Amino acid sequence: MGTALSIMAFWNRNAGTLVSSYHVSAVISALTACDCDKAKAILKGKNYLAKKSVWAFGGDGWAYDIGFGGLDHVLASGRNINILVFDTEVYSNTGGQSSKATPTGAVAQFAAAGKEVKKKDLAAIAMSYGYIYVAQIAQGANMMQAVKAISEAEAYDGPSLIIAYAPCINHGIKGGMGNAMAEEKRAVEAGYWHLFRFDPRLAEKGENPFQLDSAAPSADYKEFIKSEVRYSSLMRAFPDRAEVLFDKAEKNAAEKYEHLEKLAGK
Repeated sequence: MGTALSIMAFWNRNAGTLVSSYHVSAVISALTACDCDKAKAILKGKNYLAKKSVWAFGGDGWAYDIGFGGLDHVLASGRNINILVFDTEVYSNTGGQSSKATPTGAVAQFAAAGKEVKKKDLAAIAMSYGYIYVAQIAQGANMMQAVKAISEAEAYDGPSLIIAYAPCINHGIKGGMGNAMAEEKRAVEAGYWHLFRFDPRLAEKGENPFQLDSAAPSADYKEFIKSEVRYSSLMRAFPDRAEVLFDKAEKNAAEKYEHLEKLAGK
């Protein structure tokens, strides 16, 4: 009985904290060894001793378009759920249709002459709530930042949204999908994709919740997009329109990074 009470005292002191599987295993072993009525009562609810990790995974077609209403409803609920979006920027599993995730100038089905309007800013929509953990990652560009974002999202007691850059076959990457990780790195260096984290816990401490993890672009934006078939095909079919849209896309990217710098207080 004394063992069970000691364990409960430990548990009360650490209530509300994330308990590792190692500690839970140790607690269960101790309670089992105790074999008293109090320990047996606690063991009946042993499934509740550890924090449950809840993750939902989906693509951009779901998150940006056909499932956005549901995604927004779940995130706005304030419940402790983590959502990871694989952003391919096109409906890659349904023939490459145009999506709200497709950027300006990219060619896709239903956008054969290049997407004219700007890509939907899913991260900004989520950040506007103020209580959602939000991050943009690209594993090939910064592995540590990706791992840190996922760890922070898991530890955050509330809704989390992580948007991961995900090159796909419809991009037409030189050398094929075997170069996907290198392509992610190139995307970040060109300022095509940005890395950042928004952690509401920092705001509670009086600190800036937004952290920009991307350095200023160090590579040519147009050179990057022209290396992918989804953009270079527009140059071959409609060269004049391609230059107009590519200028527009480059301007959008520059303005986006400038905005992110302001959010980060830089």
